[in-house]
Amino acid sequence: MAPTPGQLVIISGPSGAGKSSIVKRLLNECGLPLTLSVSATTRDPRPAEVDNVHYHFLSDEEFRKRREAGEFLECCEVFGRGHWYGTLKHEVAASLKAGKWVILEIDVQGAMKVIEGDFPEAISIFVRPDSMDELERRLRTRATESEDSIQRRLETARHELEYETKYSHSLINDTLDQTVEDICELLNDIQDTIHKKDNTDA
Repeated sequence: MAPTPGQLVIISGPSGAGKSSIVKRLLNECGLPLTLSVSATTRDPRPAEVDNVHYHFLSDEEFRKRREAGEFLECCEVFGRGHWYGTLKHEVAASLKAGKWVILEIDVQGAMKVIEGDFPEAISIFVRPDSMDELERRLRTRATESEDSIQRRLETARHELEYETKYSHSLINDTLDQTVEDICELLNDIQDTIHKKDNTDA
């Protein structure tokens, strides 16, 4: 008997909202069969990054060929740096078929492409800080961004916040523990609803 197909879970929001920390905790702590989709990118690996684990590192030419062949659920050039990122369709489809709940940690632009394209029924969760001031504080606390980069990210965030209502769920990431607990509870509630529907239909 084939496993019940999994669910696609999109988690996105402005840079600095804490998405990566949330996803890492969810994968370790939430009892669902969660798996993180590995994105493809044309940028060079950073120290300690492993190909096909952290990202699928592709040449510009390979990425272009796959993009033109329609192999991406979504892809875009990020922050105007000339580096492309994208989500490969076949990997998501295989994991969903195996009963996995696939997390896409992607930006708002990518999320809209997925929701408005192949997965309008995806569980979409928008995560943000409680204010732009808090977002700016977090970006500056990183101490890894130039002033121009910070201003560019803040301008992008203002634009991304306009899409919050297009997500099925929205959360303010005030404290990481609470946010992780809230999202895990939300996903488990959805799983319970699916099981009840399956049992009713059986």
